Amino acid sequence: MKIILAIDSFKGSLTSEEAEQAVREGILNLSPEHCIEAIPIADGGEGMVAVMLASIGGTKQTAMTHDPLMAPIKADYGISADGTTAFIEMAAASGLPLVPEELRNPMKTTTYGTGELMKDALERGCTRFIVGIGGSATNDAGTGMLQALGFRFLDASGKELGQGGEILEKVLHICSQDGHEMLKNAHFIVACDVQNPFYGPDGAAYVYARQKGADERMIADLDRGMQHFAKVLQRWTGMDIGLTAGSGAAGGMGGGMMALLGAELKSGADLLLDISRFDERITDADLIITGEGRIDKQSLMGKIPGKILQRAQAHGIPVIAIAGSVEDEASLLEAGFAGVYATKPAGMPLEEAMKKEVARKCVSQTVNSLFRHGLHGF
Repeated sequence: MKIILAIDSFKGSLTSEEAEQAVREGILNLSPEHCIEAIPIADGGEGMVAVMLASIGGTKQTAMTHDPLMAPIKADYGISADGTTAFIEMAAASGLPLVPEELRNPMKTTTYGTGELMKDALERGCTRFIVGIGGSATNDAGTGMLQALGFRFLDASGKELGQGGEILEKVLHICSQDGHEMLKNAHFIVACDVQNPFYGPDGAAYVYARQKGADERMIADLDRGMQHFAKVLQRWTGMDIGLTAGSGAAGGMGGGMMALLGAELKSGADLLLDISRFDERITDADLIITGEGRIDKQSLMGKIPGKILQRAQAHGIPVIAIAGSVEDEASLLEAGFAGVYATKPAGMPLEEAMKKEVARKCVSQTVNSLFRHGLHGF
């Protein structure tokens, strides 16, 4: 068989490439006659830069920046081979894993470091930006990122505000005249995998702020701030992003970039699949294996496994999915997956299962077992 591997990272454990290598080993150790093609993949979160560089070439850059609590760190991003396009993961500078669990607080955390990466790329001559905004620790609507690029946010008295989600309800004026001079020539594409609006019960704060450290009061305060800031943005730009799908991505950074940088929001999964020429490369495949760290019915809503399933179905190619943990198996099978398999053994503590070598071994053994016992119908 010709088997295509297109597996997203097992976040906090295996990169896309590492997960695919483990699957390759699990298959070939048993059935070396199979032809296997691996397509590293990402959806705008962790691993996006590596996938972009692998797909279209370029170089990795390292810049001094700040984490979500403004501690100095180094972070990487990519630049295309022709020097015109920057590939930036906001998670590299503003990601949730950068903040210790006990310090997580989206009232305080900022996207400032992501803006510093953009500034570094602007000053290297980049005019096109593909920014993946998955995995954020923030709910500041991108204000920190914009501050790093020279924007200022003022309260009713004209005082310049600080950082974090706590400023959103206080913003009355936006000063853009000190914005970086190269922004006028820049075009931004935002890669995200969620459709949430800016505010409301399905918005950034109510859906995602809790996992970033917010309690119920903070969530209500943040949502109120997002509603207020959306009105300020509309007054300032004429653009109403409040209920726009994807504007709530990354704590509202999607909406902030749309309104103040003229950014275009795209499905991260579709963008990366198109760049990797996925449809072209699967035409003669007999089987596709996809997956991610956790798979459930949400994986059908804009994420890599669901997008791959849709594209494979158009070609009549069966798809199986693997994941560290599986929920909603019946829904996934009903959607069309030929099989959905958990790699974490029952009873193994999550902390143990997420260790890189343990995860790699579990993935390899799971796939080996499938090919030994369960895939004879393909």
